[in-house]
Amino acid sequence: MVRLLGDFFQRWNRLSLALQFLAAGGFGLLAVMLVVGLWVTSQIRQGVIRNSAATTALYVDSVIAPLLPDMRKSRELGDTVKRALDETLGQGGLGKRLVSFKLWRRDGTVLYAKDAKLIGRVFQPSANLVAAFDGNVVAEFNKPDDALSQAEMAKGVPLLEIYNPVREPWSGDVVAVSEFSEVAGDFQATLNSALLWSWLVVAGATAAALALLSGIVFRGSRTIETQRGALEAKVAELQTLLSQNSSLRQRVQRASRRATAINERYLRRIGADLHDGPAQLVALAALRMDSPIFSDPDASTEDREAEISGIHKTLVEAMREIRGICNGLVLPQIETADVTDILRLAITEHERRTDTSVAATLPRQLPELGPSEKISIYRFVQEGLNNAYRHGQGRDQAVKAGMKRNRLFVEVLDGGPGFDPAKTEGLGLAGLRERIESIGGHFETSSGPQGTRLVITLSVEEQP
Repeated sequence: MVRLLGDFFQRWNRLSLALQFLAAGGFGLLAVMLVVGLWVTSQIRQGVIRNSAATTALYVDSVIAPLLPDMRKSRELGDTVKRALDETLGQGGLGKRLVSFKLWRRDGTVLYAKDAKLIGRVFQPSANLVAAFDGNVVAEFNKPDDALSQAEMAKGVPLLEIYNPVREPWSGDVVAVSEFSEVAGDFQATLNSALLWSWLVVAGATAAALALLSGIVFRGSRTIETQRGALEAKVAELQTLLSQNSSLRQRVQRASRRATAINERYLRRIGADLHDGPAQLVALAALRMDSPIFSDPDASTEDREAEISGIHKTLVEAMREIRGICNGLVLPQIETADVTDILRLAITEHERRTDTSVAATLPRQLPELGPSEKISIYRFVQEGLNNAYRHGQGRDQAVKAGMKRNRLFVEVLDGGPGFDPAKTEGLGLAGLRERIESIGGHFETSSGPQGTRLVITLSVEEQP
């Protein structure tokens, strides 16, 4: 049982709000319609029966009242009165309408009846008879309350049974009750029509209310479903963005850790370059300063000048190497330059330093980028051309730039012998990769016997 209820509620919850309202509201309004319809038809039935009974009773009373004697003085009806009632009730319009007629005394004695066999017999007073002696006009439609009424109903025609109190004219006291059954074919048609129309009105009002409420609920449900779809799309988009942010955060963390390691490697390389180059030359100059030639009074001037010239040459070479190292570390003023000028600056510096030529394919204007992107582009072209010069003998050096689907791309190419990117990636390329990926870009390396191609792509959609 619990499982069935669980399955029912699961299926119920899967329905839309509009369908849930249509089912629950339809059932509720149907129950209300039945209750209201039964109450309204009951009131209409009682009202129609009561009004019809009152009208018929008044008519019958106006016909038979003049024929009745003083019921306080006469406990029984005389033969003359009975014959007058027989003639009145047995012919004419009244005779055709009345199936039976009985005149009752308070103790249950039948004073008169169309069926002469019942005259003088005593019966237990029915509830309707008691109510009539209390002064009420009582009517029942096709609802016998005693054995005599049941026998009359057996004739198969609709009957309206009326109990009408007979009052004393001067006192108004009830002295007898006339019970008569009227053929109610027309009455039944009228009653059925009234009941049918009442049900139609109640059902129509209920259906109109359900349609109006359902329209409002369906409209609200569509709005909710539309908003739910939009919200689910936004949530899915947010989840995608969160996933991307998490992936980017992890990439930045990895790039930061690798950048720290690469910076340490850079510092070690710079230290090694200083130690193996300028430091050795300065040390050599210092040793030559302690040469015996400078302390020997017999040394010739030519020997001393030659030694001084050698020391000077060594120090000049040390300064040249120091300047070379510094030129690789110090950036030109590129923060205020546009991207195209930065690319031309990197190419010009490389051509001046290496005395080689670089083929440039650059558009007139590229989108404006931030300082981090500009520095990364300059370093990428600088390192790419340096590698092309050192490892590719400077053959077919080229730089290309442009836009593809809102993304800026920069390429550095050469015609050297190439290398295996999966096995060999120097410190400079590794540092460039980390630098580009840390700002959300993409770094690609492809190399072979025909040459090497380095490509970076940067998104410019959110750049200022």
